[in-house]
Amino acid sequence: MSLDPGQETGAAAAANANATNGDGKDSWETQKDMNDHMGPTKKPKPGMMRRARKVEGGIFFPKPENAVTIAVSTRVLFRTETEQKVFEQNGIEEYLKYQMEHENEPFAPGPAFAFVKALETVNAQLRELYPDSEELFDIVLVTYNHAHVGVRLINTINYHNLFIERFCMTGGSSPIGYLKAYHTNLYLSADSEKVREALEEGIAAATMFMPEKMTEVSETQLRVAFDGDAVLFSDESERIFKAHGLDKFFEHEKEHENMLLDHGPLKGFLESLGKLQKKFYAKGRRLNCPIRTYLVTARSAASSGIRALKTLRAWGLETDEALFLAGAPKGPMLEKIRPHIYFDDQMFHVQGAAEMGTIAAHVPYGVAQKYPHRKKPADIKEPSASK
Repeated sequence: MSLDPGQETGAAAAANANATNGDGKDSWETQKDMNDHMGPTKKPKPGMMRRARKVEGGIFFPKPENAVTIAVSTRVLFRTETEQKVFEQNGIEEYLKYQMEHENEPFAPGPAFAFVKALETVNAQLRELYPDSEELFDIVLVTYNHAHVGVRLINTINYHNLFIERFCMTGGSSPIGYLKAYHTNLYLSADSEKVREALEEGIAAATMFMPEKMTEVSETQLRVAFDGDAVLFSDESERIFKAHGLDKFFEHEKEHENMLLDHGPLKGFLESLGKLQKKFYAKGRRLNCPIRTYLVTARSAASSGIRALKTLRAWGLETDEALFLAGAPKGPMLEKIRPHIYFDDQMFHVQGAAEMGTIAAHVPYGVAQKYPHRKKPADIKEPSASK
């Protein structure tokens, strides 16, 4: 299987090439029909009319310092393969011309689309329970695009009935400085280099991929799954395993059972999810909370899992479910969980998840990046940094 960031591959891509990029002469009505099979989200209402927004308490835009800010790039929120090819083959001027000529044609949903829709579902329930609270998800669209492309992006957002009012259009410049200004809690992109830059700045970030098939996900509950080492936790234990093998790893974990693991790059994002979960718990909604989190780790439960659980507990964090797989493949378990997004530091596991239809995101952090383990290295294309 091929994994191209923010892009479908193989026969599925050929079948959907025109239907998923606003290419050709498709009208908004035709595009609606094309999009019906693209993913597990509800069918958008036809037409370009902006939805009416009635928000309790009149709070439309939470302050960035109060919100859980999710920054997503254009290429993971929407399908832009055709436009990318125009840019690569014909240059920036033809690309801008193409975008303006097609600005009334919507982009189809990309790998982050269902995740963003789930964030909005949670927001709607938070506003019902806490009309005056600014503790919500705030979604920022981050793109290298020129401002001229903004018209098509706004039209597409309106078409899909998304609530995204914050744009960051950098015209080819790096967005990393803006991410810090937005108090970004999570950055999702198709550009692995920019993801690495964000991680170096202490911002939780991951590279997203479009699987060839997509498993249906919940429309009423946000589900987020995390790997443990080098994602929620540091890569300390993974370094022992890579350098000395499994026996030394078990020995090390036993000796350090009561010593907390250091934090990993996505610990803060889990913490942010936990804060919002507690707002539902306070209203008696623990059992039907619209946010559910999962730890899916290759660690063994008895021999090395206890340290992970003790660390989470000491941090005041928890996951709703913890799966210790003892080295078994993660893909089948993720297929059962059906998360909106799964984070892992190893491309081998990202690929395995994608093969089962899970939207998986790569966190390029830790020692595992020095030991690439990919099933088909030649088939994985590095993402372009053009948008």
